[in-house]
Amino acid sequence: MLRQIAKNLPPTYINLRTMSCSAGIPRDRLKGKVAIVTASTEGIGYAIAERLANEGASVLVSSRKEKNVTGAIDKLKKQGLIVEGVVCHVGKKEDRQLLFKTAVEKFGGLDILVSNAAVNPGVGPVLECDEATWDKIFDINVKSAYLLAQESLPHLRKRGGGSIVFVSSIAGLQPMPLLGAYSVSKTTLLGLIKAASIDLGPENIRVNCLAPGIVPTNFSSALTSDKTANEAILNTIPLRRFGKAEEMGATVAFLVSDDAGYITGETIVAAGGMPSRL
Repeated sequence: MLRQIAKNLPPTYINLRTMSCSAGIPRDRLKGKVAIVTASTEGIGYAIAERLANEGASVLVSSRKEKNVTGAIDKLKKQGLIVEGVVCHVGKKEDRQLLFKTAVEKFGGLDILVSNAAVNPGVGPVLECDEATWDKIFDINVKSAYLLAQESLPHLRKRGGGSIVFVSSIAGLQPMPLLGAYSVSKTTLLGLIKAASIDLGPENIRVNCLAPGIVPTNFSSALTSDKTANEAILNTIPLRRFGKAEEMGATVAFLVSDDAGYITGETIVAAGGMPSRL
């Protein structure tokens, strides 16, 4: 009976109904685009790079450690993806310059910048953060993100436009007591994308932000490795689970695609319904 019904359905309907989950990635949505993703050898950054490449983009992966870059590139190339890698400490001007130079030399230009690099060397209430820790957090999380965006502009302008995405955090909208200074640095990015999107909109350069919730990675292990902490956090999340790095990658892929062509100056919160008040 079901086979008989299927025979009478239009082909397009059959294709949609029988499409597998693995075929759900729009493979050519970013075809011809070149992307840089910082801090992209593991965790959310890696998932973003992998998703952009799976959607057809040529992706430049980067990290502070050469062995991490080599390992990530090997894994991605084994999937048949178009990727290259470069060692980059985003706090060093010469490393940032090499990042853009490599994108031009290897792929011919730049269309997408995903600024993901961040640090959190200390925990505690915001006004108990010592000066050295504060400076390091803001140097990497804010200043370097700003400089990367600034330095990407000549390349994006040559392409007639492009997309910049900053990776913030749910802590940027709802500060967490033990992540005081880090939370403030991530809040700063929300203001940066608002201001930059106004300036760059007339040039067809869109600027947006992803604010992930709690995603189990090495970076967030202090929050996700303790059973008691896990239960307390999960009680604040309506979906009652942590996020997946792949879900963050999918969100960024949408933001840099033409499907989000009329979206700029926005922060997309991907936190399972976790409260955000800012």
